[in-house]
Amino acid sequence: MTPIQTQRLNIRQYNTMDAAFVLRLLNEPSFIQNIGDRMVRTEEAARNYIDARFVSSYRQNGYGLYMVETSEGIPVGMCGLVKRDPNEDPDIGFAFVPESWRRGFAFEAATAVMYQAKNVLQLRRVLGICIPGNTASRATLEKLGLKLIRMDVSSETQEPICVYEILL
Repeated sequence: MTPIQTQRLNIRQYNTMDAAFVLRLLNEPSFIQNIGDRMVRTEEAARNYIDARFVSSYRQNGYGLYMVETSEGIPVGMCGLVKRDPNEDPDIGFAFVPESWRRGFAFEAATAVMYQAKNVLQLRRVLGICIPGNTASRATLEKLGLKLIRMDVSSETQEPICVYEILL
C-alpha cells in the first residue's frame, strides 16, 4: 500500500518498529472494552502481533489495519480493513488513543480508507462491526454512510454485535 495522506493524517502500514504504540493501544481500557483483549502484554508480543495480524493481512488480502499518525508523526490510532471469517467482505475498523478522541481523526482516516477500498482495491461492499454500546463507533460508521443491516452474535466472543454495510 502506498501511504495515504489526508489534511491532518498519515496512514501507513504497520511494521515491528511500531510495537510500543501497538502495545499501548491494545491495552487501552476502551480498546479492551469495545474491541476485545488481545492478550498482548509485552513489546515482543506486540511485534509478533504486528507480524501475525497486520503484515500477514497485507500479504494475504492486499489490505489490513494501518497506523494512523498526525502529520507531525505522532501515532494516534489504527484504521483499515479487516477480513474476518465467515464474512465474504472486509469490515472497516478503527481505534484511537483517548487523547486523540473528538478531533475527527477516526472519520478522516476511515474516509481515506473507504476511498482506497473503492478506487484502488475496487471492493464492492464493506462491512462495519461493533458492539451495540459503542456509540462513538456506531456514529462514525453511520457518518461514513454505512447502514445497520442486522444485529448478530460475535463468533469470537458470543456477545451481541451490530453489523453495518455500504455498497461501493
